[in-house]
Amino acid sequence: MSDMMRLVGPLIPALRRYARALLRNPVDADDLVQDCLERAVSRWHQRRPDGDARTWLYAILHNLAISQLRQRTRRGPHLAVEDAPEASLAIAPSQDDGLRHRDLMAALDTLPGEQRGVLLLVTVEGLSYAETAQVLAIPVGTVMSRLSRARDRMIQLMDGESGSTPAKRPLLRRVK
Repeated sequence: MSDMMRLVGPLIPALRRYARALLRNPVDADDLVQDCLERAVSRWHQRRPDGDARTWLYAILHNLAISQLRQRTRRGPHLAVEDAPEASLAIAPSQDDGLRHRDLMAALDTLPGEQRGVLLLVTVEGLSYAETAQVLAIPVGTVMSRLSRARDRMIQLMDGESGSTPAKRPLLRRVK
């Protein structure tokens, strides 16, 4: 039990961060992490001793999140207006960072689930391509392909381009 706590404990903040990025709802994300940890504790004996606990937990969390997202799409969206603060409903954000964040999250929402998951695992969580492939149970080449397509699409969406060709970013130059 102490071995499990030693391995799992430090990973909880990263699991919460990934869950929040996937579900975009802090309450649902915390529930998802709790479900993940319950499943990990109840099935700890099934874990390979030579395997990486980090990728095993991310795989559990990812699979639970996909199941929840599929269930939500079947049921349709639910918005509890009573729970939303009045200030967020009445006043649009005036800061550039807030608008950029909104555009980024909207662009992230338009990505297919497969691309979004790979993009979040590699860029936000810092997993390697091999670890991401192991978490998602796909080949490394598929991870690289999905990541490339996700990055190109994010660039197009953030630059306001709606074309299907990848955006050509100007090379960086030194400004004195």
